[in-house]
Amino acid sequence: MSQTVRQHEPQGQRAIMADEHIGALIRVRRMMMGLSQQELARSVGVTYQQLHKYERGLNRISAGRLFDVAQALAIDAAWFFQGLAEECAVEDVAPRQRMLLDLMRNFALIKDEKQQEALSTMARSLAGS
Repeated sequence: MSQTVRQHEPQGQRAIMADEHIGALIRVRRMMMGLSQQELARSVGVTYQQLHKYERGLNRISAGRLFDVAQALAIDAAWFFQGLAEECAVEDVAPRQRMLLDLMRNFALIKDEKQQEALSTMARSLAGS
């Protein structure tokens, strides 16, 4: 979205889009780490319903709470603002993206390096066919 178009948006609409962007990134990072809403909510001291509202952009998250969320997700709070100026809303995680996140998370949980190598070889083989 160009700067000239964004200037004509009502300020409230831009804030809502920012809330949705940040919420979507909280959700993506939470899923990448394999955490449930309840687990993350408990670690930052809110209910899972409140976390759900944050993730959907329905409730605005305070700076202090965002800092707590960033610490729980092992990232810098600034990460949530990357790309905000270019695209004011992040699309929801598509089913294919969710499957890729699950695959990545499960692959990382495999302790045996030989099993990881075998799975990687199989994926390359399937991709080539």
